[in-house]
Amino acid sequence: MKIKTVNAKLYQWTGPVTTGDTIFATPVSLLPFQKDSQAAYRFFSWLVLEIVTDDGHIGIGNAGLCPDITKAIIDSKLKSLLIGENPLNTEYLYEKMYRSTVAFGRKGAVLAAISAVDIALWDIKGHIMKQPVFMLMGGRTKEQIDTYYSRLYTRDLDSLQKEAAHYKAEGFTGMKLRCGYPLTEGTAGMRKNVEMVRVVRETVGDDVDIMLEAYMGFDFAYARRLLRELEPYNLRWVEELLLPDEIHNFAKLKQYTEIPLSGGEHEYTRFGFYDLIKADALDIFQFDTNRVGGFTEAQKICTLAYQNGIEIIPHGGQMHNLHVVMSSFASPMAEYFPKTGIEVGNEMFWYIFDGEAIANDGKLQLDDHLPGVGLTLKPHPEHFTIIE
Repeated sequence: MKIKTVNAKLYQWTGPVTTGDTIFATPVSLLPFQKDSQAAYRFFSWLVLEIVTDDGHIGIGNAGLCPDITKAIIDSKLKSLLIGENPLNTEYLYEKMYRSTVAFGRKGAVLAAISAVDIALWDIKGHIMKQPVFMLMGGRTKEQIDTYYSRLYTRDLDSLQKEAAHYKAEGFTGMKLRCGYPLTEGTAGMRKNVEMVRVVRETVGDDVDIMLEAYMGFDFAYARRLLRELEPYNLRWVEELLLPDEIHNFAKLKQYTEIPLSGGEHEYTRFGFYDLIKADALDIFQFDTNRVGGFTEAQKICTLAYQNGIEIIPHGGQMHNLHVVMSSFASPMAEYFPKTGIEVGNEMFWYIFDGEAIANDGKLQLDDHLPGVGLTLKPHPEHFTIIE
């Protein structure tokens, strides 16, 4: 059995986009002269990869990070490395792709491209062996997957309260909100960020975990002050306070707070996470399987994290991350984005794939008998232009 074709497709959203009050801090919001600090972080396309073997097996992979560039990398750099290879040799093919691109890769879009390929290869492996990917990665480590609700984008306190109350009633025992006010708004903005947390805590009570997302939007001094102000609200974690390369500053922040610090959404490979472990920089790793190196690399990072007492709670829900959560004792829960209208772009997977797990009473279940990743492509997705 050999790989016959590697087909990367770009799904570009052409339907309506509703931003509303979807405003939160980003790395660009630290800079002057910015009219829209979120513009660089909205995306309205998705990379879908299909790998076909000479005996007709099909594997589906995907990448949401920088999809147009990711497609170009697959087409120009990775495809030629894969044609004619045995798709079951996932360890070898990962190393072949990683080592062949290391001079210009190592992180970012190149790793997203490698991840899409790796996910598709594991999908093929699952179909051939008639097993879901999580069974091939170690099997079931939990009866079902606990999730936390991940939106609360609004800065309007009444809307924030209503949304939090609704999803508590839906059975979620954890929920994450965003910092609506950037560093440039100073102490007044910090007070407003803390007020958002206060409103959610008072709405959901003490038995629901609250997490706060900063999306790389602050510097060390602001982050240190913010953590002090957040101490009374018993947060499960505060996420990505700083730029991902500020490993030393994350390690310093841990000395000033009892609140767990999370990150790693924008980190790559076992090497990047080993550096975080050496620095004792984070309490929780939040890689995304379709960025970090696919299932092949995710397994290695889970092992590193587990032996060092670090939790794995992947970025985004989606089936590629759920297989990691189900198969690893390092991972206690999964993030969950419900199906909504298109706002920032990460909602698009609901409109491209069939088979995504849907939360029931705040929990997810994977099928022991559904082979591979468990996704199929919608035959006629609305509001997309598909570029091959």
